[in-house]
Amino acid sequence: MTSGSERSNGDGSASLVLVDGSNVAHSSEGDQPKLANIVAVCDKLSEEGYEPVVVVDAALRHQIDDRAGYERLVEAGTIRQAPAGTDADYFILSFARELEASIVSNDRFRDRQKVFPDAAGRLIRYMVVKGEVVLERRTGRRGD
Repeated sequence: MTSGSERSNGDGSASLVLVDGSNVAHSSEGDQPKLANIVAVCDKLSEEGYEPVVVVDAALRHQIDDRAGYERLVEAGTIRQAPAGTDADYFILSFARELEASIVSNDRFRDRQKVFPDAAGRLIRYMVVKGEVVLERRTGRRGD
């Protein structure tokens, strides 16, 4: 059942949002990426009626603070790993373009602007503080 606040893509299903999982995991202070950040962002997106699709670099599995929890989410299909030796950013940007989806990330993807000139317009910036997530709600962007 969908709530009145659920975002729909026109066919009644929730709109997809790509989540730059490596960026989100590394967003807290400290050296080690946190699985809880990914879970908190996904929970927030789901609460707001979106369907989060998390894509991460393969190396994250060796760095994350909760490896067992991470592996469970990979097995469940909640987290999708880019193939080893590849850049998850390419897959995130490609899927976002294909699916006409937004991207939750604080990365500006400047190194990909030539191939993905629309990337900046797809970004939803965020902050995670003590497990709480705030998503940016801009209607216009500087430079647009």
